[in-house]
Amino acid sequence: VQLQASGGGLVQAGGSLRLSCAPSGTIFGIKFMEWYRQTPGKQRELVATITSGGTTSYADSVKGRFAISRDNAKNTLFLQMNSLKPEDTAVYYCAAYVSATTTYWGQGTLVTVSS
Repeated sequence: VQLQASGGGLVQAGGSLRLSCAPSGTIFGIKFMEWYRQTPGKQRELVATITSGGTTSYADSVKGRFAISRDNAKNTLFLQMNSLKPEDTAVYYCAAYVSATTTYWGQGTLVTVSS
């Protein structure tokens, strides 16, 4: 099973994008799902988390601008990104955590925000 992220693209500063992440098959026992992002030469950064119960948390840099949501029935993950800034430019990855030894990752989708 793989996660397939989509929705990235080029947008002007102040614009919006909505990322999606869907599994290619059924994943049982997902505890929480997350979005990360990474730019060249930097470590992968946790952007947002959502638990199976719907509790969300965000990196300070995106609070008030990004919203993570999840369709539990389909295990599909979303990230609504508003008021985008050039510093949000990165490859965005989704992840589904099942256990300490089992985490599924998406292939990444590139978001580019022009100034």
